[in-house]
Amino acid sequence: MGRMVALTLITFFGAIICCSWTKNLPNAPTPNIIIMLMDDMGWGDLGVFGQPSKETPNLDAMAAEGMLLPNFYTANPLCSPSRAALLTGRLPIRNGFYTTNARARNAYTPQDIVGGISKDEILLPQLLKTKGYVSKIVGKWHLGHRPQYLPLKNGFDEWFGSPNCHFGPYNDQSIPNIPVYNNSEMLGRFYEDFKIDRETGESNLTQIYLMEGLDFILRQTKAQQPFFLYWAVDATHAPVYASKRFLGKSQRGRYGDAVMELDYSIGQILKWLRTLGIDNNTFVFFTSDNGAAVMSGPNESGSNGPFLCGKETTFEGGMREPAIAWWPGHIKEGSVNFQLANVMDLFTTSLVLAGINPPDDRILDGLDLTPVLLNCSQPLKNRPIFYYRGNELMAVRLGEYKAHYWTWSNSWEEFRQGINFCPGEEVPNVTTHEQKEHTLQPLIFHLGRDPGEKFPLSVLSKEYQDALSRISAVVQQHKDTLVPGIPQLNMCDSAVMNWAPAGCEKLGKCLKPPESNPWKCDWPH
Repeated sequence: MGRMVALTLITFFGAIICCSWTKNLPNAPTPNIIIMLMDDMGWGDLGVFGQPSKETPNLDAMAAEGMLLPNFYTANPLCSPSRAALLTGRLPIRNGFYTTNARARNAYTPQDIVGGISKDEILLPQLLKTKGYVSKIVGKWHLGHRPQYLPLKNGFDEWFGSPNCHFGPYNDQSIPNIPVYNNSEMLGRFYEDFKIDRETGESNLTQIYLMEGLDFILRQTKAQQPFFLYWAVDATHAPVYASKRFLGKSQRGRYGDAVMELDYSIGQILKWLRTLGIDNNTFVFFTSDNGAAVMSGPNESGSNGPFLCGKETTFEGGMREPAIAWWPGHIKEGSVNFQLANVMDLFTTSLVLAGINPPDDRILDGLDLTPVLLNCSQPLKNRPIFYYRGNELMAVRLGEYKAHYWTWSNSWEEFRQGINFCPGEEVPNVTTHEQKEHTLQPLIFHLGRDPGEKFPLSVLSKEYQDALSRISAVVQQHKDTLVPGIPQLNMCDSAVMNWAPAGCEKLGKCLKPPESNPWKCDWPH
């Protein structure tokens, strides 16, 4: 039986695969929580999902010891909004991580962004703190780099990593290099103090992030404190990098080297949990922020398996993510569950595991997955997946059916410059290079039979009409209850770049910013 089957069969096989093994939420101490969020890693990058080079033995073993979720999605096909959704449990259109500067534009937090995560949002570590959790983020934050937006101002107790992508190197004249923080002060900058060799791809960053994670786990275990570790590493985001030990090892080139090192590091973290005797009391979830950036390929990007296109798009390749849940003694080994699930579910699920009531003063889009993960009781039926691109609802999935209300890969202008979001995968009238509206007659695909979104259902068929009727009701209800948040990603200003982060004085690394001259950010795609 294939990984994607009809909805009725999902219910049946879900029962066979794991419902015979049930366990209630434990009465044991509050579980530790680790969320491993990769950067631009694709669904097809794991051996367990069919990657032919089989270079992810630790992730494959993690799946064999836990639960594989083949129908897991991000909330947005781009980094910053997807991360904001994970930590708030809310769609970017609700939490403000989108732009209204143009229709259906992906927006994120580059150095010149003025905004960041809204003070009105409640982040996961803020809530976990009420139950005594100590929280640390290791790696990329990406929810705003100005002081009021940084992790320690938003519930995290510790941070080692960067506020932005590791782009560069820059000359520190017109653009400063990105800082690396230890808690609330910078330690240095990428390329200057934390080396990334753009020619060879060599960097020790993943090993540094691994050691930071292991050290945090050890300290909290000794202190007998429940902890939340958000391990948000970025080696698979272009420019991809790996340490010398892994460079040149992969059949897949430099990107594969980065994946191999991340796989090794994940194996080390799981081994550490066992060594410390806390594996049975630690819930671990592995996934990615968005699909592989196939426009950067092949040396700088991964694989989205059988799915269409990749990062930046609302086709399956842009939003279907690899996902593994691991909790020895609580999650059935070797289980597979086809439940439609979303990165926002990690917010609500983590709260439930910690014994915290989710906030009731706002709409949450994340659902509690504990019935699926622990008991495999009745699946969360009729759970939709919303595919947003900026301020536009592009598509909706319900069961095995996905309806596209708008299609767009990227503009003809970009495409003619060699920027292709769907290389080798052009589907006529689907991967359009203009924003094409289908609201009166959506394109509908059956993702079980057609995971690559190549064969839309005939609008004359009963199957189409039945699917459209069910999805239309969901869309109408969603739009009727939607109250968009205030957009945070509209304004840019060179004066707010990382010129003088906290701690720069001690290091002699403060730079003089230019005069403030804000403008409306230009989001081309």
